[in-house]
Amino acid sequence: MRDKVLQILEDYDYDKIKIATIGSHSALNILKGAKEEGFETVCVCREKESFIYKDFGVADHIVKVEEFRDLLDDRIQRKLREMNSIMIPHGSFNAYIGTLYNLKVPIFGNRVLMEWETIRERQREWLERSGLKIPKTYAKPQEIDGLVIVKYPGARGGKGYFIAKNPQDFYRKAEELVKMGIISEEDVERAYIQQYILGVSVYFSFFYSPIFDRVELIAIDRRYESNVDGMGRIPAEDQLGSILTPTYTVIGNIPLVVRESLLPRVISDAKRVYDYSRRIAEPGMVGPFCLESIIDENGEIYYFEISARIVAGSTVGIPASPYSYILFDENMYMGKRIAREIKLGIEKDLLDSMIF
Repeated sequence: MRDKVLQILEDYDYDKIKIATIGSHSALNILKGAKEEGFETVCVCREKESFIYKDFGVADHIVKVEEFRDLLDDRIQRKLREMNSIMIPHGSFNAYIGTLYNLKVPIFGNRVLMEWETIRERQREWLERSGLKIPKTYAKPQEIDGLVIVKYPGARGGKGYFIAKNPQDFYRKAEELVKMGIISEEDVERAYIQQYILGVSVYFSFFYSPIFDRVELIAIDRRYESNVDGMGRIPAEDQLGSILTPTYTVIGNIPLVVRESLLPRVISDAKRVYDYSRRIAEPGMVGPFCLESIIDENGEIYYFEISARIVAGSTVGIPASPYSYILFDENMYMGKRIAREIKLGIEKDLLDSMIF
């Protein structure tokens, strides 16, 4: 697949490269960064959302589709190639399009690793073999012997996640969520059950640069989740008198600065994740990735997910997080960092090293 994509790239006019993405998730971040680095931008979006990218002034060209999966149509792909487009994938690619092997447009990043991200068992293998500490997992609900969090395959933004303390609790809450239409019976069958670690959720957004051969910490965030975060506004006596099933749909993200003593461990962990990614699929990780963690009261870091692309939470770093500003001595954020790498790749004739 990569050979075919590189052949397509050879036919591009490098003086007219455009940065493209789907109008969703972190498109504002990506497209704004591209424009700051001097690129024309292309937004593939549905009619109902197109005004956002016009009004914010980040899309030079809008390619309208009825559904995001239309990105795979030959006509749309041909148009993107004619525009010398490089696609920047984000979470909506996994959520709405699925496998990217049918997308015959150059992508900044690694398609194989994005597919690994969608399979919980492969995520676990990747983190475990990189030497990172991870929560215990349970093969089936009957094995639950303590507090767990229940998740599902793919990029779902936490929708339908719930906490359970034993098998009976699992089935009761799962049934409630199915009745509410939040999850399906198939979701229950495919549920990924993970030990619940009590601590603070922390999301580390990194960038691997083929140009500089280094892992860079760009931003840190934590998520604001409804309705579990909203339940804190309800007095305890009212919570006890109600039947409430907290869920973890992500509503927004909050910037975070961690204790500096944690940084050596976290950045070393990110480097190990990059090193193992090369064993999964050469050239390994390219560009943005995120390590999603829980840090407990003793400072132990447990990693529970990995995202092999830009995450929405990195948008809290616009125009710069403390970490990206210190590293670059200028305003820098993930969308701009992606565009900067592509720009340097064109200048140094190394663009093919970051395209899959």
